[in-house]
Amino acid sequence: MMKGNIAIAEAAVRAGVRLYAGYPITPSTEIMEYLSGRLPEVGGAFIQAESELAGINMVIGGASCGVRALTASSGPGISLKQEGISILSDEELSAVVINVVRYGNGLGTLYSSQCDYNRETRGGGNGDYRCIVLCPSSIQEAVEQISLAYELAEKYRVVSVLMTEGALGQMMEPVDLPDFVEPKRNPWGFDGKYTYKKIGIFDRDSMKESVLLKEKYAAIKENEQRWESEGVEDADYVFVSYGLPGRSTLGAVRQLRDEGFRVGLIRPITAWPFPEKAFAEINPGVKGIITVEANATGQLVDDAALAIKKNSSANIPAYALTYVYGVPPIKSIKADFKKILNGEIREVY
Repeated sequence: MMKGNIAIAEAAVRAGVRLYAGYPITPSTEIMEYLSGRLPEVGGAFIQAESELAGINMVIGGASCGVRALTASSGPGISLKQEGISILSDEELSAVVINVVRYGNGLGTLYSSQCDYNRETRGGGNGDYRCIVLCPSSIQEAVEQISLAYELAEKYRVVSVLMTEGALGQMMEPVDLPDFVEPKRNPWGFDGKYTYKKIGIFDRDSMKESVLLKEKYAAIKENEQRWESEGVEDADYVFVSYGLPGRSTLGAVRQLRDEGFRVGLIRPITAWPFPEKAFAEINPGVKGIITVEANATGQLVDDAALAIKKNSSANIPAYALTYVYGVPPIKSIKADFKKILNGEIREVY
């Protein structure tokens, strides 16, 4: 039995992370607190920076040297890191950023939420880039995604974001930890010998780079979509939900099935690239798709509506069940589904 943040931190050590730089913020602080003692035990470096900005810039330094570097934060702390994430993306450096999402505008609250979806899936900072965004629905899945996050980041030379939630970071579950990976430096990093020529900002051809970036992101979209689905082949309505709300939505889907409703679920594991291919498996006669989200405004629904439009010539309505923060209970999802059937909740698209 391990707390989510602690399990994620230990998984990072076992994945070969040897630099953590960050600043404490609830509900992510246990990650850095644990690594402050754990990383020195394995010959790594832990730095509590004076700010979130300093932390992400230290990660840039570690990534530039080819080291598996990590930072974690929540809400406003991740906002402060956006310029650094943009720079990592521009320089095509691999790193992992963990966002233990909490609710709110500005400083917000400490409640578990999914309100950062739009920021994480759209790049978040200035520039023309995307981060790979992984969304675990259990502590075990989060642990397994740490290694995957680095593998994908290094394969494509991008930033991977592990987008967890406050509740996932604070709760406890049984977990099997992965084996240790031998730490290694990426060969393209600085080695003190100028083995690989570095191109200065004034020597770069941005037009040529843009073509290559477009090709890279197209390859990620084609090859790295991940999801789980259940019951979509004959469903009249398909729910779309990720993370912890995805777990309760699965429970609702199974209970509604037992009650005679033909419903299914698509649970995105990658929020970017969004699993558009999953929507090709949906019953052609589906009557609607329904997102279940822990935010106030409905963010996931935009991608879900676009995905069904890409995969169907019919005008399929898209609904959003938004629960502001926390993990929506099964009974609430079921009750709101029946409101959709009764016309009490209108479609978004």
